[in-house]
Amino acid sequence: MGQLREIESKLTALGYQLVAISPDRPTRIRGSIAENKYDYTLLSDSHMKVGISVGVAYRLTDKEVLELKAHGIDIVAASGLMNHLLPVPSVFIVDTEGVILFEYVNPDYRVRIDSKTLLAAAEAAASSE
Repeated sequence: MGQLREIESKLTALGYQLVAISPDRPTRIRGSIAENKYDYTLLSDSHMKVGISVGVAYRLTDKEVLELKAHGIDIVAASGLMNHLLPVPSVFIVDTEGVILFEYVNPDYRVRIDSKTLLAAAEAAASSE
């Protein structure tokens, strides 16, 4: 989400509403919002209904869950559920009718979209409407 801070004002000037969706449960989301003072909407999808509906949810194996926990990441505590689902980091530009105009999905969680690329895609989508 850090890359959004660089271009957030430009995206809102283009008329976009920024919404982030997290697999964390609502109580964790509230804490994160208070701690980080986000200027955009942050929603919970701990049941992964949105992630499943847009095809970015995946299930961790028990071994992967334990490996994450060994690194201090407890997805069960974060989501409040035992579903072991996480989303692939993704960015979608959606019009007011709910049509996806642009998507960036990369199964490698370490690779995020570059802010310049996202801004260019947003500008192109805004000019096409």
